Amino acid sequence: MSKVKHKISFVLNYEKTEHYVKPNTTLLNMLREDFDLTGAKEGCGAGECGACTTLFNNKAVNACLVLAIEVDKAEIITIEGLSKGRELDELQESFIDNAALQCGYCTPGMIMSAKALLNRNSKPTENEIKEAISGNLCRCTGYKKIVEAISSVATRNDKKESMNAQKGGDTE
Repeated sequence: MSKVKHKISFVLNYEKTEHYVKPNTTLLNMLREDFDLTGAKEGCGAGECGACTTLFNNKAVNACLVLAIEVDKAEIITIEGLSKGRELDELQESFIDNAALQCGYCTPGMIMSAKALLNRNSKPTENEIKEAISGNLCRCTGYKKIVEAISSVATRNDKKESMNAQKGGDTE
């Protein structure tokens, strides 16, 4: 087993970071073990459950399948990076408001998959939402409330854009 570590530089939750990693370290293990960011969970270790979903350059990825060395010069956002201090992200709030969580194990991955979707499409259809979270397994909720929570944020985005358009303002 190689003891050689490689230096990587990347942005982690909006902070520039330099770190040394072994070539076989996964992004998930680096986040959990080296940075104590435990929101991403190891469910299956094979990219099947989505519990470890994080954003890699704004795209949802299974952190258990990404080697840490691959994030050199990239931006990584974890569930911990969504909130601003004590202020939760609107998706996190919506999951709470819509009772879209039970045991909570899958919730960070679900939220990160939803965040990636909303970053690229602020007004997704129900089918687009279902497709976006199709790589995330939940054994508790049956997905209905999860889809409702994501739809709720999309509806708010639509209302914000409509209000801005009526005011003649910029939608961004």
